[in-house]
Amino acid sequence: MLGRHSEMAAKQAVPKAESDNVFGQARKPAKMFRAGLYARVSTNDQQTLPMQSRAMREYAVRRGWMIAVNVREVGSGAAKREAREKLLEAARRREIDVVVVWRLDRWGRSVTDLLATLQELDHLSVGFVSLTEALDLTTPAGRAMAGLLAIFAEFEREILRERTRAGLAHARQSGKQLGRPITAGVHAAEIRRLHRAGIAKAEIARRLQVGRTSVRRILAAAMTPRKADDA
Repeated sequence: MLGRHSEMAAKQAVPKAESDNVFGQARKPAKMFRAGLYARVSTNDQQTLPMQSRAMREYAVRRGWMIAVNVREVGSGAAKREAREKLLEAARRREIDVVVVWRLDRWGRSVTDLLATLQELDHLSVGFVSLTEALDLTTPAGRAMAGLLAIFAEFEREILRERTRAGLAHARQSGKQLGRPITAGVHAAEIRRLHRAGIAKAEIARRLQVGRTSVRRILAAAMTPRKADDA
C-alpha cells in the first residue's frame, strides 16, 4: 500500500510537458506583424531623420514585428507626400499589417487628412502606431483615441467653414465683387468693334485686360458664319 502511494506521489511531482495540441488540433504559431516604418522631416530639419528611424526600428524589435517596409521622406508640409502614398499602396496590397510613425504631424498634413488615412488603414485592417503620442490603434484603448480624432477633425472643418463665411461677409461689406471673374465673352462686342476699327489683337487684349487667346477665339467665331455665307 505504501509503495503504491509513493508511486502516485512521484507521478504527480513530475510536471506535464506543455502540449502543442489544443482540443486535438495543432496549436498555430502566433502571426508575426509586418511593420511599415514612415519617417518624415522638413527640408530644414533633416538632422532628426536618423533619430526617427532608429526609434521606430527599436520599437518594432521590442514588439517582435518584422520590418517589411522602411520609408523616408523629406519635403515641406504643403507638398504631396509621395513616399507616404507608396506606404499606403503597400497596405492596400496587404504587404504590411501595421504602420509606425514617430509623431502624428509627420504622417498627416491636417487633422482631417490624418483621420482620412487612419480610417482607410482601419478599413484595410492595418494597425497604426505613433510613438511620441503613444497612440496604438492595434489596441482597444488606441481605437478609442481615434474616435477623439474624428471629433477634432469635425471641429477643424467647422472652424474653416466659419472663417470662410466671415471672409465672404467682410468682402461684401468692402464692396468687393464675389464669384468667378468676368470672362472675355462679356467683352465680345467690344472686341469685334475694336478689331473692325483696325486695332491689333494684342492691343485689344491689353485694353480690355483679357487673354490674347480669348480675343482670337472670339474673332474667329465671328468670322465663321461670314465665310459660310460667302460659300
